[in-house]
Amino acid sequence: MYYQVISFNHKRCDLAQREKLAFKDNQIKRSVLDRLVNFDFVEEAFLVATCNRIEVVVATRDNFASYHAIVGILSQTSKIDFKELISMAQRFDDEEAIKHIFSVVASLDSLVIGESQITGQVKDGFKFSYDNGTASKKLNRLLSYAIKCAAEVRNKTTISSNPISIASVAVAQASVILGDNLAGMTGVVVGAGEMGKLASKHLLRAGCDVVLLGRDLNKVQDLADELGENVKVDKFEKLDKYINRYRLVFCATSAPTAVITKDMIINHNLNKLWFDMAIPRDIEDIKVENLQIFRIDDLRDISDTNHALREEQAIKANEIVENYKNEFYKWLRALSIEPVIKGIRLDVNESIEKELKRAINKGFVPKEYEDNMRKMAQQMFNQFLHLPTQKLRIQSKEKDSICSIDAVANMFNITRDEHNPQQYKDDHHTKGYK
Repeated sequence: MYYQVISFNHKRCDLAQREKLAFKDNQIKRSVLDRLVNFDFVEEAFLVATCNRIEVVVATRDNFASYHAIVGILSQTSKIDFKELISMAQRFDDEEAIKHIFSVVASLDSLVIGESQITGQVKDGFKFSYDNGTASKKLNRLLSYAIKCAAEVRNKTTISSNPISIASVAVAQASVILGDNLAGMTGVVVGAGEMGKLASKHLLRAGCDVVLLGRDLNKVQDLADELGENVKVDKFEKLDKYINRYRLVFCATSAPTAVITKDMIINHNLNKLWFDMAIPRDIEDIKVENLQIFRIDDLRDISDTNHALREEQAIKANEIVENYKNEFYKWLRALSIEPVIKGIRLDVNESIEKELKRAINKGFVPKEYEDNMRKMAQQMFNQFLHLPTQKLRIQSKEKDSICSIDAVANMFNITRDEHNPQQYKDDHHTKGYK
């Protein structure tokens, strides 16, 4: 079993390409996951789908085959040519995959370094697949370590101080354009999800009033109650009224098509500043006077500035990721020895039972002594195996332990169905693909 991540993110995919890759609904996600695990070489899979990335994380028996299966399925669902999709993909195998997913969860690979949403988004992606029956303990091990790593990055660096998200960058950009005159203005926020909530919080913090719109009025009202005063709620159907009344609009819905179109604009005299924070985009391409639209990729320069300011902390954070990657593999190598130890002890017990039965049948041991003889034999073997067992566990944590573990397994003719330590060699991910 190997780990692999195929990533399509803001570094190599533009907005239009990411829109095509975006999953329109949960049924498409389930279909992709089910098709992946139906291959006999893919054991588990889960998806991470955000505005800035599509990540496919798999536990696989064949990295080469799973890579082409993933790209092939996504090519079919997105209608992007297979060769074009390969040029957009970033492929990470084994140790590189572990380091990549740890970096993603710790928000070191985000468009905005240190943003606070990605950890929850990855957890949601795993839970969706777990509930679907397409992810289990192999990927759960990986995610558990990734979350621990992200927590240590937050605790030991300042990279997530004053957490930044796409929503906060959008509000900051509005403040820059308007000359820090947001106080007293009204911002229209379309969507009551996590991004809409963050945009509302940052607007309120800047002294704005907020008009919150969404299709589920109960959900919108609950969010407004949570945010406190200065938040007005209205029906989604009145969106055209508000975009023609107020100049600031922040969109973050999960709609499969644009919710704001050119024909909705009536007031052409109002200077409008709109921020589209959704994938697929919520605002169609509109070119009219007095309208400025910022989309996710337009915030890249702000992200780059943010990265430069945090470069020292990012270096420290990457050292933490590297340490956690090494610890994760040490833990996996330790796991690989347990089936061997268990197999030895099972063989011992079988030998004890076989020889005890033979001794009783031959009359060497009276039947009434059977329990005492079994207990004595077990104690003798436990004492004999104690030191070798301890040394095996200690040695299994070392990188050069693979040959020794294999030798012991072969010596005792033990088959390890679940754990194959050969895969954890340092150079494993370079083999078989040259």
